[in-house]
Amino acid sequence: MRNSSAIRTVLVGASALLLATSFSATALAQPAEPTSESSVEQLSADQLPAELVEAISRDLKISPQEYLDRAAKAQELGAYAESFRSSRPGDYAGSWMNLDGQPVVAVTSADAARVAAADGFVTHVAPVSAGSLEQSLADVNGWITKLPGDIATAVSSTSIDVLNNQVVVDVANSPVGKALNLPTMLENTKIRLSPDGGGAIDARALGGDIYVTSPGPIRETPTEDISVCSFGFNAVDSHDNALNISAGHCNKAEGTASPVYLPNPQNIDDSLQVGNFAQSAVGKAGEELDYSVIKLNQAGVDAGLDRASVRGAGGTTLEITGTARPVIGAPMCKSGQASSFTCGVVAADQVEIQLVRPGGESRTVRGFAGTACTLAGDSGGAIVTGTLALGITSGSNSTGAPNCTEANLVLAMSGGTTNIGIPVDNITQAADAASGGGVGSGIRVRTIG
Repeated sequence: MRNSSAIRTVLVGASALLLATSFSATALAQPAEPTSESSVEQLSADQLPAELVEAISRDLKISPQEYLDRAAKAQELGAYAESFRSSRPGDYAGSWMNLDGQPVVAVTSADAARVAAADGFVTHVAPVSAGSLEQSLADVNGWITKLPGDIATAVSSTSIDVLNNQVVVDVANSPVGKALNLPTMLENTKIRLSPDGGGAIDARALGGDIYVTSPGPIRETPTEDISVCSFGFNAVDSHDNALNISAGHCNKAEGTASPVYLPNPQNIDDSLQVGNFAQSAVGKAGEELDYSVIKLNQAGVDAGLDRASVRGAGGTTLEITGTARPVIGAPMCKSGQASSFTCGVVAADQVEIQLVRPGGESRTVRGFAGTACTLAGDSGGAIVTGTLALGITSGSNSTGAPNCTEANLVLAMSGGTTNIGIPVDNITQAADAASGGGVGSGIRVRTIG
C-alpha cells in the first residue's frame, strides 16, 4: 500500500548547495547577534516531544535549545532580508544561516554591507543581486520550455544557489544531459550533472499520521488505485470549517472531492471516512504548487484532527505555535507516517522540479529543498522549523528506499537525501484565492494559544 502512493520526482543535488559549500569567504563583520526580535513565540526546549529531541540530536547534531534558537534566528533573518531587499533591491544578493547558526546577509556593495553589519548581521559581498539571479532563473526556465521534449526531460531541476551566487541547472548524467549547452546570454548560470521532551503519546489522529484516499468509495476501488499519504497541518477557515493541508498529488483524481480515510489495517474496506478533498492542485500555472485542502467531517474532528499538533508515526506530539518562511540554513524537521521525525536544514529556498503524474504527465512544482530523509508515504506531511509550521512534503530523492538508514547510506556519495517542501504560507494564500469565498476562504494553520 505504501508503494502505491509513490510518485517519483527527480530531485538531485539541492542539499549540496549548503553542505558542500565553503564558508571561508571573508565577511566584513562578525557581530554577536542580530538586533531584531522574533515575532512568534515558540515552545521551550523541555516541551518538545522526546521523538523530536532524538531526531534533532541524531540528524542535526545540536541541542534542542540550539534548534529552537536557530529557527528563531532564521525567521528574524527572513523578515530583515525582506525589508532590506525592499529598500535596497540592487544591493541585496541573498541570505542564509551559516553552519554555526549565524545569520548572513549577502550584498553587492561595501556600503550595503556596512548597513547590514550595523543592524547586527554577518555580511558577505557577492557580485550579482538576487533580482538579477531570479531574472536569470526565469530566462533559463523560458529556454527549457522551448527545448524539444526528449531534451527538456534531461533537466531535473533549476534553482538559485545563493551561497555561490549563481543559477544551477541540474541535468541527467546521460549523453543528452552532457550535450546540453546553455545559451551564452544566460549569465550567472552553470549546468551540473546529477548522479543517478515531550509528553504522553496521543492515540488520536494528528498531522503527520497516515491517511488513504481513492477516486471513489474505497470499497469499490482496486488496491492499486488507493493512495497512501500523510496529513499535514490542521487548519481552519473563516467559516470555521475544520481542514487539513496536505499534498495535491495525493488526490489521484485531481480537482475532485475524493474521499479521505483513516485506514483500518485489518480491513481497508472498513476504513473510516474523515473528509473529502475540497481543493487539490499540482503545478497550476502561476502558482506551481503541490497542495491540497481536506475538508474534515465530524468523524475527522472527533478523531482529533482539529488540534494544533503534529507528530511522526507512533510518536509523541509537537504543538504548533505559528508559521515560518524557508530560510537557507535554517534547521527543519519533517513529520510523516513512513519515516516519523527526521531533521535537516533548508538547502535552497527556491527550487523548481518536474513532478511526474500517473500516466507520465510532468508538472512544474516550485518549493524549497531540505536535507531531511523522506520516504514514500510521507507526502503531505508537516515540515517544521522550531515549533513553527514551515511547509508540507511534496517529494524526495529517497522515496524508493525501505528506510532512512539505507537511504542515507546509498545517497551519501551523491550529496545525501533531499526533500522538497511547499511553503505553508504560499499554500494558504493560494487556497484562499481559489476558494471563491467558500471552503478555504481565509484559511489559516491552527496554532496553540
